[in-house]
Amino acid sequence: MTDRVVFDSIHKGMSQVIGQFRIKETGVGWRSKAEGTTESFVVEADKIRRFAWIRVARGYQLRVYLKDNHIQRFDGFKNEDLDGLKDAVKKFYKMQIEVKEPCLKGWNWGHADFQGSELLFNVGSKPVMELPLASAIGASKVGKSEVSINFVDPGQPAPEGVNPKQVDELMDVTFYIPGTVKAAEASDDDEEEVHADVVFYDTVKSKLELSQLTTENIVQFPEVLCLTPRGRYNIDMYQDFLRLRGKTYDYKILYSSITRFFLLLKPDELHVLFVIALDPPLRQGQTKHPFLVLQFVREDEIDVELNLDAKLDEKYENKLQRHYDAPTYEVVSTIFRTLTGRKVHVPTSFRSHHGANAIKCSMKALEGFLYPLDKCFLFIPKPTTYIPIADISMVAFTRVGTQSGGSSRTFDMKFHLRSGTDVQFSSINREEYATIEAYLRQKQIKVKSENVQESVISYVDMDDGEDDDGMDSRKKRRLDADEDDEDESPDEDFAPGGESGSDIAEEYDSEAEASDPGSDDE
Repeated sequence: MTDRVVFDSIHKGMSQVIGQFRIKETGVGWRSKAEGTTESFVVEADKIRRFAWIRVARGYQLRVYLKDNHIQRFDGFKNEDLDGLKDAVKKFYKMQIEVKEPCLKGWNWGHADFQGSELLFNVGSKPVMELPLASAIGASKVGKSEVSINFVDPGQPAPEGVNPKQVDELMDVTFYIPGTVKAAEASDDDEEEVHADVVFYDTVKSKLELSQLTTENIVQFPEVLCLTPRGRYNIDMYQDFLRLRGKTYDYKILYSSITRFFLLLKPDELHVLFVIALDPPLRQGQTKHPFLVLQFVREDEIDVELNLDAKLDEKYENKLQRHYDAPTYEVVSTIFRTLTGRKVHVPTSFRSHHGANAIKCSMKALEGFLYPLDKCFLFIPKPTTYIPIADISMVAFTRVGTQSGGSSRTFDMKFHLRSGTDVQFSSINREEYATIEAYLRQKQIKVKSENVQESVISYVDMDDGEDDDGMDSRKKRRLDADEDDEDESPDEDFAPGGESGSDIAEEYDSEAEASDPGSDDE
């Protein structure tokens, strides 16, 4: 046998790139054979702990277990390559290759084992699946005895000629973990037990931190109120991503998945909303959140120190200060804008009838605020809806005209989009009609008003026959009405708008204080 053994057409890990695998006395290595690339990888012999061989989707796989608990995988081997690998490993390292057989029973219950940043799920002594926790974005307790692990696209390119959106990928896995286990801090004589799902959840979170947090966080914002998804979260800002940590959910959000920011003053002028647009959206089980809506009290200030070194100062061109003592929403928006490189959009020219940046309205059964911005409409807090002006073909107003009993105090507005879908907002104060219409015409958006006349038909109106005496029923009703008018005298005790009137403001009164579902600070 020579001083090295070479195998061609081998993949490293999840990569689609084909390369050459070499094993020799000094260690094992892999080098790409793709044109224009010089990618290579080497593992020194003194770092290798053991080897394993197993059948996988791309032929057979050689696993190299390292002493630091990491695992390196090489796919694409053929069954006949095993003998040559066994001889080389025995000659160079005095080790044996462990041959593993995957479990083919189809059982969905077994034992979970953590090895480094890997979660192994075994049935008996045979492996069923392995989850790379380094690719996970977070974990959450979704129910009693249940723990969900969410994953992110590992960033590998799709096969040539295949649309990346048509590639299947693992989004999340939920484990059901019943029963209790002995507490880790309990002594041998103690019988203290804790729920097994809690131990599993804490272990997964610790593995995520070890695999993801390779550097110290730049800054942390504690107990930030989030309206969508609802709750309070600690936000840890790192160089390339942020962590959103709550009591139930723990997420990792890459800065590359953030598309835009919005900094909006609520009409109550007491709170400021900071909206973060995400693509791909944040997932909570089957629910997707394409927007994060953070709320801050306008007058609250924060005093923080940033963990910046000379390298980070140079990277951000001195755009970040080491110390901030300013309103919280200003500090948060500034740091987000600098770390991500995304623009923060703010309201510009639009003002409502009462001078606010937004108008109060409802989307389906949920109340919120609609912000007409420079290039889009944004409805918040839930469901957060983003409507680019370029996608609007026409806006139709309904219930704008008079109704029976007086003029309409509210109206509806429907956006017809070029994609063929419609978005409707209802219960808009009649006083806002002129300002909204002027804004739409300024943006050169086609406007259509549909004045709906409503009439009330009584049972007597439906009677178009004659009475027994031959008199037409309509004529008789007019005569009866004239007689009633002569006998009727004004009620002097009735004084509309006077002191005897009701002190309770109607819900449509412009001076009434509207309840704000998102204004509580909790």
